[in-house]
Amino acid sequence: MSIGEGTGTGFSTMRGRNYPTIRQFTVFMENRVGQLLEVVRRFEGSKVRIVALSINDSAECAFVRFLLSHPEQGREILERAGLALIESDLIGVELPVGGQALLQVCTALLQAEVNIVQAYPLLVRPHGRPAVALMVDNIEMGMETLDSKGFSMITEADLASDD
Repeated sequence: MSIGEGTGTGFSTMRGRNYPTIRQFTVFMENRVGQLLEVVRRFEGSKVRIVALSINDSAECAFVRFLLSHPEQGREILERAGLALIESDLIGVELPVGGQALLQVCTALLQAEVNIVQAYPLLVRPHGRPAVALMVDNIEMGMETLDSKGFSMITEADLASDD
C-alpha cells in the first residue's frame, strides 16, 4: 500500500457549483477587427452567457477576460475553438447598500493587506444588486476578510440563475 492511498478528497469534489469563487477565462487573441465578435458568437445557441468582460489590448494582441454563467460549458466552447486560455479564480462580491460601496470593499481588503490585481463590474445582478469581480493576491484571505466584514459573495451557481 502506498502512502496516502485511499485517503484524501477526490478532485471531482474539490469544486462544486457553490464553490465560493467564480472562474475567469482569459483568452489570448489577435488584435484585429471582428476577432471579439467571432469569440462571442461561439456562445450563441448555448446556455452560456457572458456575465462580465474585460479587454486589455496592445497593437498586436489582446487579452479578453470572461466570466461565464456556465463555466464548464464555456470552457469547452473556448477549447473547441482552439483558443489559448488561462483559468483563474476570482472573488465575486455584492456591493453593499449605501454610498461609497466600493470604498468599503477596498478598505476591508487593505486592512487585511490583500492586494486587488484586477477588478471589473458584472453585467448581471445575481440578487438584484450591483456586484464586482475581484482578482486578489491572496484569495483565501480576501474571501475570509470580506465574509467576516459581512459582505455577500457570489458563487458560480448565482451566475447561472436567471434572476
